[in-house]
Amino acid sequence: MTKNFTIASNAPTTARSGGVEQEQFLSILSREEAFQRFEAAVFPRALASEQCALQDVLGRVLAADIVSPIDVPSFDRSNVDGFAVQSGDLATCGQAKPARLALNPETLACGIAPKLSVPSGTATPISTGGMVPRGADAIVMVEHTQPLEDGAVEVRRAASAGQFISYAGSDIARGELLLRAGISIGSREIGMLAACGIARVEMVRKVKVAVLSTGDELVQPGEALGPALVYDTNGAIVAAAIFENGGVPDFLGAFPDDEEKLEAAMRAALETHDMVILSGGTSKGAGDVSHRIVDRLGEPGIIAHGVALKPGKPLCLAVCDEKPVVILPGFPTSAMFTFHDMVAPILRRMAGLPPRAETRVSVRVPVRIASELGRTEFAMVSLVQGDDGLIAYPTGKGSGAITSFSQADGFLRIEALADHLPAGAQAEVTLFTPHVRIPDLVIIGSHCTGLDPILAPLARDGLTVRSLAVGSLGGLAAAKRGECDLAPIHLYDPETDSYNTPFLVEGLELVPGWRRMQGIAFRLGDPRFEGAGANEAVANALADPECLMVNRNQGAGTRILIDRLLGQNRPGGYWNQPRSHNAVAAAIAQARADWGVTIEPVAQAAGLGFIPLTEESYDFVLVSARKQRSAVQAFLSALHAPEGREALKQAGFRPA
Repeated sequence: MTKNFTIASNAPTTARSGGVEQEQFLSILSREEAFQRFEAAVFPRALASEQCALQDVLGRVLAADIVSPIDVPSFDRSNVDGFAVQSGDLATCGQAKPARLALNPETLACGIAPKLSVPSGTATPISTGGMVPRGADAIVMVEHTQPLEDGAVEVRRAASAGQFISYAGSDIARGELLLRAGISIGSREIGMLAACGIARVEMVRKVKVAVLSTGDELVQPGEALGPALVYDTNGAIVAAAIFENGGVPDFLGAFPDDEEKLEAAMRAALETHDMVILSGGTSKGAGDVSHRIVDRLGEPGIIAHGVALKPGKPLCLAVCDEKPVVILPGFPTSAMFTFHDMVAPILRRMAGLPPRAETRVSVRVPVRIASELGRTEFAMVSLVQGDDGLIAYPTGKGSGAITSFSQADGFLRIEALADHLPAGAQAEVTLFTPHVRIPDLVIIGSHCTGLDPILAPLARDGLTVRSLAVGSLGGLAAAKRGECDLAPIHLYDPETDSYNTPFLVEGLELVPGWRRMQGIAFRLGDPRFEGAGANEAVANALADPECLMVNRNQGAGTRILIDRLLGQNRPGGYWNQPRSHNAVAAAIAQARADWGVTIEPVAQAAGLGFIPLTEESYDFVLVSARKQRSAVQAFLSALHAPEGREALKQAGFRPA
């Protein structure tokens, strides 16, 4: 099938940056225009089909209408255990005037064809599903009869013609349209096919999709992870998403940024598959070669390269000799969002499946969400139940975060002409699943690894917990707005020289959690810190302009501690502000920073040196109105249980 249409160029141009050539997007298409072009290049196309055995059709799409070759049932069938009779013999009988019928010398079980007819004044025993014999026009239930000693049966209830009989073809008639092309076969449809004796069915052939990951930095799960390398997440997650949308994924592996080898792999994939999907190699960096290869693989080639989406701007869509070729962005969240938004609808249509049904809900957004002017942004959000409806918290960890997608309930759209969505705005969220999944327990605030052993018993008991790490101040604000059950905080008040209690307001109460040691982490052997006390260590760091720190995000309790420690000083690395203790430890361990403040268990796990600063109180602000909720009580029980306290000690914390 040849498609004749003109595609406006958005081919790349080339610029130089720091001595390295980088190709830049010449034009960026809107999401709507890019999808329309892609769809027009792929369709219309005939759906390929294949004959499948009945046991292999579950979940497949029917390729052609099916007409029943037989009547179902194929004979007049008894619906009850009882006796086949002539209804005229029982027209006037009842409890006061029973009728006596002689028994015929055969019993009709399922699968037995009658040999004798039923004359007037007689009855033939018959089982449920048995074939109604000649002469009989009704069935009397065995419960309405009484056996007699002389080989007869007494009937105490009248019968009408057709009583308890399913006639031939009453369920499905020969020649009746049984199933229409395009439906997805489930267990009920399989039952209908089996009832008609149909053993093989013409089904839409599943779409074979080749999956290739690209990038010199990729390592397959299970292999050793070297410096600056990352595990290939996209290969597995894209393959799973293809399967969810009716395709047959074939993961061909990860390929380095070698243009010749990658082109050979892509040409081989196109020969044997219906669609090819790559991830990485779209952003126009020096190592990104995939888009150059795609434009040589067949006509019409690249349809769109660069879409005004966030996440997903580097998306590349192409059709090469009638086969779709897609290059997804390398970051997992970008890859998955663009797949579901731009690729899954094409794949489902190729597989004969209907579009996914989208469920939308109205929400309130409690915090400001920044956006890039000129690009339509889709922000992933997690939903919690507020006092006045659903609340949507952005999961924004960046397009490289796996959990942004996995922990989100859906996404909201910020139009290209807006540079932010204001706090308190009403918005519409498109769900990833058909129904809203409201968790049993909502925890919003500062994250700590000590939470994991406390929440484990709740998960074992079937309770769902949503924990959102927004920092102590963010959690306190959420509790004041009634958006969570509990808010973990560790906020120091210098006026009272105490933690957490001074920050409570009416309607909130404090649940003691545990104590954890905050301190300065550094690489073992660093003479600026080794053997020094806290004040000396900070003085040494400030005296050395080459000594880089790693800070924490604003709103975190640890950030407040750091600012007290530094006073007015702003050493190198101060504006490097990750959102977790683990990120601080990783920066130091990888020599991207020399020191930072984190908690002792995290520093020890990373193999770092540790200088104690202060033992802080990690407590829980409880919304009093939610205290009696069963999930809250379950959390409090787990927190105070001997098993929970021992688990905290093993993790390096001191229970309150």
